[in-house]
Amino acid sequence: MSLFQIRAATREDARFLGDMLVEAANWNLATARARIAVLEDPSITRYIAGWPRPGDFGSVAEDAHGVAIGACWGRLFPANAPGYGFVATGVPELTLGVNAQWRARGVGRALLQAVARQAAAAGHSRVSLSVARANFAQRLYVSEGYVTVASGADSDTMVRAVH
Repeated sequence: MSLFQIRAATREDARFLGDMLVEAANWNLATARARIAVLEDPSITRYIAGWPRPGDFGSVAEDAHGVAIGACWGRLFPANAPGYGFVATGVPELTLGVNAQWRARGVGRALLQAVARQAAAAGHSRVSLSVARANFAQRLYVSEGYVTVASGADSDTMVRAVH
């Protein structure tokens, strides 16, 4: 029996996606913000506001007892209101969050792979994301075929082809 399973995200997962958005935003415990501070920041909450919007897709990881432990989802943003990892109109931007106790156990990788399949099935040829260079998750993204296409002061925008 597997330690976790992956399933498609649903409307009922909206609050949990909020939890995982907080996990993603607080990847660095030294700079972590309270949940309310993260979820009051419109530059962050735009990744979950109104979940699911047309074109949204995602996956949730659950432990052997059916408890949600991580999520990855994609959302499209317009050029005039881009997300942190925006590369082009029509390229979904991913968010990945995994409960701290489940990190480095294959959950993030399984979620990234599931969302890549969902993106391809929806007709997308690429997905993007933004990651702080100091975030250990960047190594995961590189190992999954993401390449840096733009760099800011302390973060990179990465893209992966999906098929």
